[in-house]
Amino acid sequence: MTYKKTSTYVARPVDEHGNADYSPEENQIWQDLITRQIPIVQGRACDEYIRGIDLLDLPHDRIPQCPEVSSVLRDTTGWALEPVPALIPFDHFFSLLASRKFPAATFIRRREELDYLQEPDIFHEVFGHCPMLTNKACADFTHTYGKLGLKASHADQVMLAKLYWFTIEFGLIKTGTGLRAYGGGILSSKSETVYCLESPIPQRKPFDVMDVLRTPYRIDIIQPIYFVIDSFDVLFSLTEMDLIGMIHQARELGMYEPAYTK
Repeated sequence: MTYKKTSTYVARPVDEHGNADYSPEENQIWQDLITRQIPIVQGRACDEYIRGIDLLDLPHDRIPQCPEVSSVLRDTTGWALEPVPALIPFDHFFSLLASRKFPAATFIRRREELDYLQEPDIFHEVFGHCPMLTNKACADFTHTYGKLGLKASHADQVMLAKLYWFTIEFGLIKTGTGLRAYGGGILSSKSETVYCLESPIPQRKPFDVMDVLRTPYRIDIIQPIYFVIDSFDVLFSLTEMDLIGMIHQARELGMYEPAYTK
């Protein structure tokens, strides 16, 4: 996703093989992030995510390289990681997804931003999103979403970003063992993984496309609203809907009042 317009981070350049050179401190930050997050997602992430983590077999002592993650994704769903700068425009983002390439900015957050970062770093992309890209329903939805966004106007791309936010980034799912998280924005966050499921504060609403499209959101706060799907078949069904038509309808109906204070 594209987030704020400027970044204080610079992505690491990659060599001809797609590998970046990370410092010992950067590798240590990865180790600190992954070793504390693995126990937190247990019992809170959906089974599909946990299976994805097992398949990826991510290293704990260093930042994984995009080619090694891509090799697993290609074997499971035909996806690959694509190294990108810190921030990319909507058109580039949708173009990559339409080609089954998931953008991964090759930088990792600074230690002073260990707990929260407004823009997606390599930990967010790899640990948060790549496990679910091993799941066919999520992988196919993300691919179709990319193709749709590539053809959309900028105004419609902004609305499509909202759909992505409330599913791939911050989605919850009902399971036989209770509510679980599948969104990468949740599962790469120490605090939000617990908060989204266990706090009495946020709203947890049944997933409805029109409600999602009419719901304002902010990227710089812990989320006040989460949408819950009954199964990953819901994501598959989205690929068969006239989403652009629904976006226009949502725009005509108007947006809901924000669930947060501006």
